[in-house]
Amino acid sequence: MPTVQMIGGVPVVAAPDEIDITNAAGLQAALAEASELGHGTFIVDMSATQFCDSAGMHALVQAHKRSQSEAGELLLVVSAAAVLRVFAMTGIDDLITNVRTLEQALAHPSAARSAHASAALAVPEPNSPSPS
Repeated sequence: MPTVQMIGGVPVVAAPDEIDITNAAGLQAALAEASELGHGTFIVDMSATQFCDSAGMHALVQAHKRSQSEAGELLLVVSAAAVLRVFAMTGIDDLITNVRTLEQALAHPSAARSAHASAALAVPEPNSPSPS
């Protein structure tokens, strides 16, 4: 099952080396969790992914639509030539922002906004003086 971790205040889903019908449901669950944690903006680190079938692409497109409906953005980290070729042939590379490294994704303006928002939410409110 793909894992979700917070990196620099941004949820990052670590995708498996192969995404297909056998693990797409687990990926969908991780994408939903990341979307909630990042208020619609999150990263899917597919740097280890060498294969992604239509079930995986469907999960990514659904997550992209959900993130847009929450005024967020899904960012993909894709480096495998085979995955990039499939995304180009299907148009996913035009639909979902993709970069080559996790560092590039974390530096993307939408990820930076999400990290800033997460940090602001984590800061406790100062105690108000109690009425006497």
